Amino acid sequence: MNNKNFETYIDYGSSKIRSVSINKNDYKNIFFYESDNYQNNSNTDEEIYKLISNVEKNTNEYLENINLMIDSSKMHAVSLSLSKIFDGSILRNEDVKFLVQDARQQVLRNHFNKNIIHIIVKRYKIDNIEYSFLPENINCNVLSIDILFICLPKIYISQLKTFFSKYDVSINKIFCSSYVKSLSYKDNFDSIENICFVDIGFNKTSIIFYNNSEIIFFYILPMGSNNITKDIAKVLDLDLVNAEKIKLYFEKDKSFLIKNELSFETVLEIIISRVEEIFELTKKKIKLNVELDQFSNFSSVFIGQGSRIFDNKSIKNYLSLAEIDIFHESRSNFCECIIKLNNDFNKQEVILIPKKQIKEGFFEKLFHFFR
Repeated sequence: MNNKNFETYIDYGSSKIRSVSINKNDYKNIFFYESDNYQNNSNTDEEIYKLISNVEKNTNEYLENINLMIDSSKMHAVSLSLSKIFDGSILRNEDVKFLVQDARQQVLRNHFNKNIIHIIVKRYKIDNIEYSFLPENINCNVLSIDILFICLPKIYISQLKTFFSKYDVSINKIFCSSYVKSLSYKDNFDSIENICFVDIGFNKTSIIFYNNSEIIFFYILPMGSNNITKDIAKVLDLDLVNAEKIKLYFEKDKSFLIKNELSFETVLEIIISRVEEIFELTKKKIKLNVELDQFSNFSSVFIGQGSRIFDNKSIKNYLSLAEIDIFHESRSNFCECIIKLNNDFNKQEVILIPKKQIKEGFFEKLFHFFR
């Protein structure tokens, strides 16, 4: 039994690590920590020890358990649709749970080397009428549900657990960071019908598409801001540290370029080439997975550390990004995101319950349904 007053969430990125600790009895009592930037996990140990020390000092509790938020190119999304015929009586929650459980087992059988970290019911169709959420007291002859599963390889989860165990910290739950953040941040764009969040990370780019605030599509491209850094390093024969500095500050501070007789235009061309590739791959994935009217009329919002590259006006102007929003994450909106997550704010998602917490019936041993 967990008698701790604080619940801690760690957003474990490839270049930065953040934590939010929330008092379970008072959400105004919240502590935030953000590490310095690091490359290639070179200072990870030092930064995690700093984080743990900070959390324990502020909460006055030992940090033993965390909820982990991550993004990884290893993530994999599976979509599945199932139908079942009923007798026209009122549809029960248990009927839907059986169908969701059936879908879950199919995914696990066909992807036996993966664990499911999110189960999202995208759409219900009851007697050919579509619903975003399960209506109450409705008669049903035929039920169809569309479900999105976000998965991670079992071996990767095992590696994460082993990694944090050396700090005497165990993992309660694992969340997809870009998905969770998009759920919260989309509230800032509630007037937009079709919106696509593009989270450019270190080694990946997450694509999350919503229609009327309901998730339609999720995909991760195995390509991110570090690919731009590597391109600069390779073409200009630089180390990764200097290549990263050029990527972020080549427009604001030209002193390094001048000192090393490097061309501004060449750097811009290198960056644009890779960014355009990310854009084109993103568009192709969206076009293949959403309806035509949604594709022809959607807005893009860029989030994540990698999106800082668009702070360079020359890149933004070259790519004609006037119609694209760059959402700069702040401490306050990230903390708000964690508070929402702690309150199970996503009504489309099935909440998985860890086995060690189970003292209930058959269904609860698998999940709570839209808690």
